[in-house]
Order: sequence, then C-alpha cells, then structure tokens
Amino acid sequence: MAALGWLTPRRRSATARSVLAGEASAEAARKNQEAPAPLDEAAEPDFPVLGDDRAAAFFDLDNTVMQGAAIFHFGRGLYKRKFFETRDLARFAWQQAWFRLAGVEDPEHMQEARDSALSIVKGHRVAELQTIGEEIYDEYMAERIWPGTRALAQAHLDAGQKVWLVTAAPVEIAGVIARRLGLTGALGTVAESVDGVYTGKLVGEPLHGPAKAEAVRALAAAEGLDLSRCAAYSDSHNDIPMLSLVGHPYAINPDTKLRKHARELDWRLRDYRTGRKAAKVGIPAAAGVGAVAGGTAAAIALSRRRR
Repeated sequence: MAALGWLTPRRRSATARSVLAGEASAEAARKNQEAPAPLDEAAEPDFPVLGDDRAAAFFDLDNTVMQGAAIFHFGRGLYKRKFFETRDLARFAWQQAWFRLAGVEDPEHMQEARDSALSIVKGHRVAELQTIGEEIYDEYMAERIWPGTRALAQAHLDAGQKVWLVTAAPVEIAGVIARRLGLTGALGTVAESVDGVYTGKLVGEPLHGPAKAEAVRALAAAEGLDLSRCAAYSDSHNDIPMLSLVGHPYAINPDTKLRKHARELDWRLRDYRTGRKAAKVGIPAAAGVGAVAGGTAAAIALSRRRR
C-alpha cells in the first residue's frame, strides 16, 4: 500500500507544495478556459445573480458532479487500450467499488490509484491522453453525471457566470469533462511534462484539500473575482477549505463529516443519491428537476443490482 500521507494533508493549513499545486492548476485552467455561456433571461433572479461577472462557481467532481471517481473510470479506459495488465484493472475495480459503496473518498485507495496512473502515463504524450480522455468520457463517464448538480452548474452559466471544476483528477481529464458539460474550464492535478511528454511526476502535489483552496484563491485573483460572491459545491469534508473560501458554500451528496459541518454553519445541502429535499431553500428551480431525475436514476440502478 502506498503511504496514506501522499493524499491526506498533514496539516490543516496549506503547505508550500499545496500552494504550488494550486497555482499550477489555476494557470493551466486559465489557458484552457472556454468562452462563457450566453445569458438566459429566465435565470433565477436571486441566486445566482444575473450578470454578476465578479462571481463564479467551483464544483468538485468525484461524487459531486459525477458518480464515482474520474481516475477509476479513466483507468478502465486505459486498460481497454492495453496500457496495463489485468491485475491492475482488478485493483482499479476494487477501489471504485469501495468508493461507490462508501460514498466517500478513501485516501489510501485514491492515493494508490494516482500512483498507478502516474506510472502508467509516464512516457506518453499529453495530446495522446487528451484524445483518449474524450473517448473514455463517452464510454464510462457521460452516463454518470448527476442531473441535479448539472442543473446547478447550468444555473450559474445561464446567469453569465464562469463555472469551474476543481478536482484531484488530472487536469487534462478534468478539462475534457468540463468541455463536454459546457463549463468554463477545470482546475486539476498537474502532471509534469517535458516537450509534451509525461515524466511520471507531479507539479507540487495532488489538487486535494488545502491545494484546492489555493487553486481557487489563485484563479479568483487572476480573474478578478470576489470570493464572497462566489459559490462552491462538494461532497467531501476534505473540501471544507475550498467551501469556506466562498460566500455561498453548498454540500452536495455530503459525507457524514461534511453534513454535520454544513448543518452547524447553516450551509445549503442537497443529496441527489436519494432524492431527499434540500436542507435549506434557495436552490434554483432547475436543480429541483435535476434532483428528481437523479434520484430516479439512482433508484433504477439500485433495483437492477438487486435483481
């Protein structure tokens, strides 16, 4: 087993490596951002605020926007393309099964997956992995997007605001997902490359915990955003540093620790895994429709598994 400390921050505050990872991710995201979506006059008038160009939204990916973890789905796609052996696929499958059953990030499992991914992509060209990422999205990820969370992101886009994914997944894969969802761009873990070829090393550390907060902070400064007017969405207590940065934090499909923390601070909650109502009103109406669709899809999937 890889060391637990690789993924789980040793301190609550950001380390120098967290800052480096955050700044590198913000720089990569700004270089690849998409044009903002057109305004929709039917957007929710109160929140998000229509036309507020100093506001933006930041969405965690795994179990917030998408069921499961992007790195595991990516691993399945690489196995299909013979990037690694059957025993490695078995490990990916076990990690993904644990993630789906537990509904939370297991640092040891996710660390091991990222260690494996780095060794697998070493020596491959960045452009090659980006192309493969497009194919893998269609094969494994598109059907796992939570409709409710997607509706929340669309509400920000319809208000003329930028929307970013913020994830520990590789920035190239995160960029593919953001583009397919029509989002502005993505902040993700930056793998080192030289002349367009992966070296098997990271720039800083994985974009996780405090590093995510540093990435959001760096991007907000570069984009001229007012964080008190921004929103952030996540399922994990590991993202409390990022959620605490903004004026509008949301707990989506929250783990036990985040649910407790959100209730104590009166943050908005929404759980699309069961179709439960939000713990606090004020979420755009479009998200309510998505919540029903997401809950229905989850119920159907569970019923099929039990047969």
